Amino acid sequence: MTDLVTIARSLFAPGKGILAEDESVHSATVHLAKYGISASTEMRRRYRDLFIGAEGIEKYLSGVILFTETLLQKGDDKKLFTISLAERGILPGVKVDLGTEPFPESPKELITQGLIDLSERLATYKKQDAVFAKWRAVIKIEGDELPSSQAIHENAKRLAQYAKEAQSAGLVPILESEVLLDGKHSRLRARDVLEETLQTLFSVLDEHAVDRASVILKTSMVLSGSENKKKDTPEEVAEDTVAVLMKNVPRQIAGIVFLSGGQTPDEATENLSAISKRAKEANAPWPLTFSYLRVLEEEALAIWRGKEENVPAAREAFLSRLSKVASSLGH
Repeated sequence: MTDLVTIARSLFAPGKGILAEDESVHSATVHLAKYGISASTEMRRRYRDLFIGAEGIEKYLSGVILFTETLLQKGDDKKLFTISLAERGILPGVKVDLGTEPFPESPKELITQGLIDLSERLATYKKQDAVFAKWRAVIKIEGDELPSSQAIHENAKRLAQYAKEAQSAGLVPILESEVLLDGKHSRLRARDVLEETLQTLFSVLDEHAVDRASVILKTSMVLSGSENKKKDTPEEVAEDTVAVLMKNVPRQIAGIVFLSGGQTPDEATENLSAISKRAKEANAPWPLTFSYLRVLEEEALAIWRGKEENVPAAREAFLSRLSKVASSLGH
């Protein structure tokens, strides 16, 4: 596992994070439509190239998570995206889950699909130059009833099976367990749910004999629900988030990356800054960084709108936000 540990730790190079450029065809289509862009295969390639092809991203990025079709696509420089990234010292990874489906025992909740042919797909992605992988589970809060402990456990079990297979295939596993922002819940309720989610996850990982040292956790911050009128301060978010992580995440893992999950670019930047500061004060045993998608790209997409002449200005906006987010790590 030594090589996997080295790769996992290199994703936490000081002042750098991970770009989650891994939207599925459906998600990318919906996302780009917001900007009046029709997402053909070629337009999705141009969309990926807008960010991956931007000069200077290696100052701020240690890795990029790609969608499977992007592993085989080329940038405007005629190089495979994976090669272009690697030449700049950025590690290419891949999203390997196949989305969600209703949980039969609790149909309002979702479980993640993709285990059936996973080992074969992982071997293929490895040959296509991916060095790490990501699997996403979603946890929905609804009053005091959801999430159910059964859904939390089933998602943890699938994350563990994926992690074990990824390690066997020679890929570093990122385990994403996202507590969704949707809802009216309080920050305290979100904290309790994240705590149960993490306790269950690491218990199940141990049951499956997953090697902790090359595991990367991708987690939500502790936030009030999007329909709750309470406006959390960065300090409140940091206090609760770091407290939950310190209590429930084993010190042996390679590190923790944060998702932005519905926050604005400024919120995700300010909250990350406060969390980084609080983690240092608490002597957190693992490195922290970001694994963002939309908060890094929204300002650029609003400028680009699918037009070639807007690429330079859009890339400038992207690099500006990327620089702000990376600086918020405080290295």
